[in-house]
Amino acid sequence: MSQRLKLLACEILYREFCAAIARSPNLVDVEFLPKALHDLGQAGMSGRLQEAIDGVETDHYDAILLGYGLCSNGVVGLRAAGLPMVVPRAHDCMTLFLGDRQRYGEYFQAHPDTYFKTPGWIERGEGIEQFADSSIQKKQGMVQSYEELVERFGEDNASFLWEQLGNMTHNYSRITYIRTGVAPDDRFEAEARRQAEQRGWQFEALEGDLALVEQLVDGRWHDESFLVVPPGETIRPSYDQAVVKLEVFPPDAKAGQD
Repeated sequence: MSQRLKLLACEILYREFCAAIARSPNLVDVEFLPKALHDLGQAGMSGRLQEAIDGVETDHYDAILLGYGLCSNGVVGLRAAGLPMVVPRAHDCMTLFLGDRQRYGEYFQAHPDTYFKTPGWIERGEGIEQFADSSIQKKQGMVQSYEELVERFGEDNASFLWEQLGNMTHNYSRITYIRTGVAPDDRFEAEARRQAEQRGWQFEALEGDLALVEQLVDGRWHDESFLVVPPGETIRPSYDQAVVKLEVFPPDAKAGQD
């Protein structure tokens, strides 16, 4: 029997989720949220996601799906009063692109200098235009011009800050483009390759795997890869291989929330 599901997802996964939804046996309504939520910090991102969750019609759906990983604790504290929520056991969206958190972890451990690219990361923007006035980067001066830094801190200090903060990719030396099978042609991979060449970095193309994306919208929520959050319960980090877990409330504390 098919379900009616509400998916709240990052726009970085727009093409991938749309492709999976088209083949899902379930009726999936989707709301894509801006990539720039990741720039707001944990409180800002969680607050915006909670607003979206609170806006879901509880009598219209069987469950709420979160198309996010832990994402710097952006999903921590989220709670749906009237519906179960389902969240992948993933540290960030790269697990969703690669299909398995162990595969992602092994690749990252072998290549810690990697800057990942996908169709969505290229198509949906990645420059300072993503950083709103309320973003962590903007507040900390990480996206100010050199002239603005001079005006605020003086020329000597500005030179140091520009070197330390102006280049937010100084720890990287490789671009790895993940082929997810949804691009219309090779335009996104070509752009990723061009960026690597421009920076003098290594380039690698890696085959993606949308198994987790498909399982999420298909309703195949096995405990190994997904956390099902009962109505009224809360998401917490587990600090182990499970990535996320349920918040455990004392009986009297939980009763006080209802």
